[in-house]
Amino acid sequence: MNTKILSDRAMRIIDQYRAFHFGNAVAAVPYFNNKTVMARASFRVNIGKGSPEDIFEELTNITVREHLTPDAFGDETLSDILRQNNIGIDCSGFVYYVLNGESLSRNKGQIDKHIHFTNCKGVIGKIRCSIRPAENCDVATFANDKNSHRIAMNEAAPSDIITMIGGDSASGIRNGDRDHILVIHQVEYQNFKAVKLHYSNAVAYPEDGVNSGIRQGIIEISDPSKTISEQLWSENGKQGQENRMYMRAQKSLTELRRLNWF
Repeated sequence: MNTKILSDRAMRIIDQYRAFHFGNAVAAVPYFNNKTVMARASFRVNIGKGSPEDIFEELTNITVREHLTPDAFGDETLSDILRQNNIGIDCSGFVYYVLNGESLSRNKGQIDKHIHFTNCKGVIGKIRCSIRPAENCDVATFANDKNSHRIAMNEAAPSDIITMIGGDSASGIRNGDRDHILVIHQVEYQNFKAVKLHYSNAVAYPEDGVNSGIRQGIIEISDPSKTISEQLWSENGKQGQENRMYMRAQKSLTELRRLNWF
């Protein structure tokens, strides 16, 4: 069995979101749902699009403004401050920074130099995207053929993405769910064929409460002749209908894709 993982740089970014360090405290960066908060004109960290560096800078500003001492923070205090100040990361923002780190590690430069911002129209739109690329790179942009292409499951590699465009995969009818995206951070191979895909994503489930954030799971390729959504998905020991991500994949246009410049 052979295993490949993302670059050290990209993996560090995943770890920074999973266990964010500030002073002596450690907390998961919570999932942020911009659809609920409706803060499109705010700073990146307040709309789910902040990098780990952006989040650290904003926390530093908060401590100065509130006369707090970072070294006195406990884990719960840090978690509370993140949530109370609407600091979090959404699914596409998380993938944007992880893949940006991977792109830099491969000497391909920042991904905003490659991305076609399909939602930005006209001169003003293009200027907006050039200034705020992370904020304008949503799941549909990643899933657009100008930016990525579908690949066979047994050819999967770290840095590939799984896009879930809301709607029934057979009829194409949208079901009201938000689009979602996963990034493959590790792949196990047997006889040079991918057999297990390890993914990371930013998500919140109803039962999470204040414990939303980065979740990881595994997709075991049990039958390569079937689609990615028909494979064996497991997350925290849950499979089948108990696995929320698996069920999410069933009612979406779910595809395994690769960025065109990777």
